[in-house]
Amino acid sequence: MMESTNHNDKHSIVYGRKAIDYCLLYCDRKTMEIAVHPDSTVIVKAPTESDILLIEKKIIKRARWIIRQLNYFKQFTPKTPERCYVNGETHLYLGRQYRLKITKESTNSVKLSRGFFHITCGNGSTAEEVKKLLDQWYLEKAQLQFKESVDRCWEKFNGFGVEKPNISIKRMRKRWGSLSNKGTMTLNPDLIRAPKECIDYIVIHELCHLKYHNHSPEFYKLLDSVIPDWEKIKHNLELSMV
Repeated sequence: MMESTNHNDKHSIVYGRKAIDYCLLYCDRKTMEIAVHPDSTVIVKAPTESDILLIEKKIIKRARWIIRQLNYFKQFTPKTPERCYVNGETHLYLGRQYRLKITKESTNSVKLSRGFFHITCGNGSTAEEVKKLLDQWYLEKAQLQFKESVDRCWEKFNGFGVEKPNISIKRMRKRWGSLSNKGTMTLNPDLIRAPKECIDYIVIHELCHLKYHNHSPEFYKLLDSVIPDWEKIKHNLELSMV
């Protein structure tokens, strides 16, 4: 299939108060295709002789879907700022802020009590050592909480004719979660810092991909039916992880 790759094929349309920038490629094809990529680029492939007004009309018709896609990719970029791992610094766990209380003792431990992460370091209380201990604690909690979330959310999908996915935990630069073609759900361990309802939202989002492997209108209809207030929860996730 021959495609125009001229970088001058960049266009923009306005939908409501939002401008949608897109790259237009004329191709040897019969139908128009709109794709939104993780880097927030919108690619429109149209038949070679298509009229630009007809193309724009079709883009406007799909504008709400395009904006949803753009918001999806923006949302799943973790925003937790860099930390110094020093006494008094706040860290999140399940949506709540806790301060670090670091002491040097003979053993390594992390305990959560009365608004504090009590961390003892046997190998010195350097930022690197504190981070290592806290990351390990987060990972252990993530393994428990994510499994509970999947078990809890799976009740809404049991009977959909799909198989319950296995869980994998892996740090991702631009995702809170993903679902492989083989049905493995991968969750970002940083998600353990978010409220439980936000974890459930990410899990449900990925479970919906068992039925629809893209972000089509049908996918969002399913998401709406399973978790009607997902947009509000998504917004809370964005705010809680700033």
